[in-house]
Amino acid sequence: GQHRGAPRQPCPPPAPPQPPHEEPSWAPHRLALLVPFRERFEELLAFVPYMHRFLSQKRIRHRIFILNQVDHFRFNRASLINVGFLESGNDTDYIAMHDVDLLPLNEHLDYSFPEAGPFHVASPELHPLYHYKTYVGGILLLTKQHYELCNGMSNRFWGWGREDDEFYRRIKGAGLQVRRPSGITTGYETFQHLHDPAWRKRDQKRIAAQKQEQFKVDREGGLNNVRYRIESRTDLSVAGAPCTVLNILLDCDTNETPWCTFG
Repeated sequence: GQHRGAPRQPCPPPAPPQPPHEEPSWAPHRLALLVPFRERFEELLAFVPYMHRFLSQKRIRHRIFILNQVDHFRFNRASLINVGFLESGNDTDYIAMHDVDLLPLNEHLDYSFPEAGPFHVASPELHPLYHYKTYVGGILLLTKQHYELCNGMSNRFWGWGREDDEFYRRIKGAGLQVRRPSGITTGYETFQHLHDPAWRKRDQKRIAAQKQEQFKVDREGGLNNVRYRIESRTDLSVAGAPCTVLNILLDCDTNETPWCTFG
């Protein structure tokens, strides 16, 4: 119970109205928005209500999963996405691998079911920072069938970067073609990038053989061998927008990837 005299919590604003499931104008598919996360709470408070409103206005059925890494290993974006995929339930049939610090500003961006193949929303022509041709990070949509075809992402990437470059090779190896937005005229102003590098330092340290290993294709690992435990699963509302927070404990074989710790 609350202590007497404790300040009252303000009531959150109501969520955007949601049409019933049988509303024919809403897409028949349901998106699992997978958001790898650790400690960026101010970004999360902006992200969840914004994306819920954005997708609702586009009449896209969706569930937002915050994949919160709570172990003591280095951050592993790819493993968190693998876990989110496995835990996202049978009521979703496609995923968005979505950075928490990237908000779409252009309402014409397509988040619909990517039946023809992986759809890279944050394409190099639009992303405010990354402009090389093989870039598939930031925001990438895939059907669950296509993600399984790739065996998900490699679990060998601890720390920041390179896991999406390896995933691009998996996409090509699975015979899939990456598609990207067309007709978007807002250029590098298409997204708002919330990340402040002066405030949030990225873990770019390379430990032991990590520098050499990060350029290899992982032909064995992925969805089939991600090791984790769900500490808790909580459905909550952020400013009226629903999301599910998974507190995830990843496991690491230090013989296989000694760079999962700082030493």
